[in-house]
Amino acid sequence: MDTPNDIPPWRIFPKQIEAACYNRVRLALLRIENPLRIALARHRGLEVILHDDHWLCVDSFAEDQWVMAWREFQIHARDNLVEPIACNLWLYHHCASLITGSALDDLHQVVAQQLGSNEGKSCR
Repeated sequence: MDTPNDIPPWRIFPKQIEAACYNRVRLALLRIENPLRIALARHRGLEVILHDDHWLCVDSFAEDQWVMAWREFQIHARDNLVEPIACNLWLYHHCASLITGSALDDLHQVVAQQLGSNEGKSCR
């Protein structure tokens, strides 16, 4: 599969991801599969392909057209598990910014279900 470096983004924004969301995704990558493809429950047709170094959101109804990607996670020299993780949000679709927060929340909840956890806290 192509990496997010292959297609130039429409825009790039700095973003922070809550540590609980990042940690849960890392745990899913270790325990379930790497890379891991997750269908978002509340965003029909959107799926997130999770890799160690980027999370790529695609539109499965449009032949996996790229929507957005969370990249460049600032995890080096990380000394705790509770501080938010800085990253860059690469937007590939002009409407992607409208769903970035809700897509992260949805991702967090679906990954929690996959791991068998009942915690469903916000990822924003």
